[in-house]
Amino acid sequence: MITVDAALEQLFGLVAPGAVEHVPLTVASGRVLARPVLAERDQPPFAASAMDGYAVRGDDVRPGATFRVIGEAAAGHRFEGALSAQEAVRIFTGAPLPSGADRVIIQEDVTREGDRITLGADLDRKPHVRPAGADFSAGSTMAAPRRLTPSDVALLAAMNCAKVPVFARPSVAILATGDELVTPGETPGPDQIIASNSFGLKSLLDELGAASRLLPIARDSKSSLAMAFDLASDANLIVTIGGASVGDHDLVGPVAQSLGLDRSFYKIAMRPGKPLMAGRMGRSAMIGLPGNPVSAMVCGHVFLAPVVRAMQGLPAQPAPRQSARLAADLGGNGPREHYMRAHVTGGEITAADRQDSALLSVLAGANALLIRPVDDPARRAGETVDYISL
Repeated sequence: MITVDAALEQLFGLVAPGAVEHVPLTVASGRVLARPVLAERDQPPFAASAMDGYAVRGDDVRPGATFRVIGEAAAGHRFEGALSAQEAVRIFTGAPLPSGADRVIIQEDVTREGDRITLGADLDRKPHVRPAGADFSAGSTMAAPRRLTPSDVALLAAMNCAKVPVFARPSVAILATGDELVTPGETPGPDQIIASNSFGLKSLLDELGAASRLLPIARDSKSSLAMAFDLASDANLIVTIGGASVGDHDLVGPVAQSLGLDRSFYKIAMRPGKPLMAGRMGRSAMIGLPGNPVSAMVCGHVFLAPVVRAMQGLPAQPAPRQSARLAADLGGNGPREHYMRAHVTGGEITAADRQDSALLSVLAGANALLIRPVDDPARRAGETVDYISL
């Protein structure tokens, strides 16, 4: 058995970022920026009013001062003239500041009669002007790689970038195996169960930005598995579920090797999820996950998520860890790194009472995986432990 860190290191060696493609901003959210992008203009491109009011020369401002209103400026419609002493322009938020003006008096501080305004006695001291380039200037850079958020997309639009370079979404084929499985919605036989792992993993992979697809369930026969692998051969990553152990009916490893799998490792010193294999099959990387539902999903968070991120050009690193205080005592851990289903609230973490790798309801009620290192001694309530957020 190898450690989780060693397994991750080998997994990262099996994959690489995809090609770079240019996509419209309308579909860029969630994609990973592949190259730095430069702003094409200043934002704002001109000094602009931050409030509705009157644009004036700051040197003329004093309580009770009067000004003659000589025009109006609105967003998208500047006042073309220039201000002289004791002149004002009615201005609205976002409008370009007229030439000669450097201050906006908010309308609440003004009394107007015809084309004359009088300033109040208690004036707001702020200039209420957004300087040109106050947000960013032409040539400002959005660094890469980064997963684009809706806020990033808004910023790119303001930078006048209609299309952005992103890494291609990795294609992932998900293959559940086993005579005992049927698809949700079907009626299982007396010895069958509903396939759940593949649907949970597809949801996880889709959230991570992968282009995933579910293959038909492969039966416990060499011919069925060979056909399934053929259907998956065009994927960047093949994820199998179940059949990765060494029992008489665990055929994934032998069939994959007969089809050219160059296996990197098998078995990891962790729980849940010990029987996990990986390697390359032709143009595809392959990860064989255990069949127990919780084991498969935990391995999805610990291994698949970092791998899929790396395939999109993000740093090749483990899932980010956070820390919290134990809410209750924990006994010592054994020779395998343990990822315990747990719940974090108010800075404290509580491990679930039941840690059986078949209990999906426990996983669904968890929002964290509490990490117990190999041979970790007993821990007291209040001690700090690491966890992965779910």
